[in-house]
Amino acid sequence: MEKKQYLECAIIINTHGVHGDVKLESLCDSPEVLASLERVFVCEGGKYREIEVKHASIFKQFVLATLEGVDDMDKAAAMKGTTLYASRDDFELGEGDYFIADLLGLPVIDNKDGRLYGKIKDVINRGASDIYVVSTPSGERMMPVVDEFVKRVDLESGVYVETIPGLLTDD
Repeated sequence: MEKKQYLECAIIINTHGVHGDVKLESLCDSPEVLASLERVFVCEGGKYREIEVKHASIFKQFVLATLEGVDDMDKAAAMKGTTLYASRDDFELGEGDYFIADLLGLPVIDNKDGRLYGKIKDVINRGASDIYVVSTPSGERMMPVVDEFVKRVDLESGVYVETIPGLLTDD
């Protein structure tokens, strides 16, 4: 599966102040990760244009940023709702870390007998652990991403799991 070079990292949700700063909702693991980026990209007509991040700081769960070329409130307001992207080359992943975009569509396979349960449709991060949303023949199922269930992730072949009855099947 071909990996996307540019990954969604933020959405401009509002202006901040009168000098063109923007308020960003982070789509990264944390606002700190987003605030550490030195550049972001916007997609225009299928092409990605680089924008330098001149300054970024964390405010509550958001990031306040000064972007190159956005130097007044009107320009900042015009960008409200814009999705920003980051190059995968701008991140250093630790062992066992993955981009969500690389997990989407991977098959979910029984670690013991090779049974195919379905494919990862989404990854939700709302608490102590991520949750995989798995499309199965009987509908969408949710599975916590914990060592008890997820035994191995192979970005080429799939996510290998050991489940309990009823988690990913009706039986």
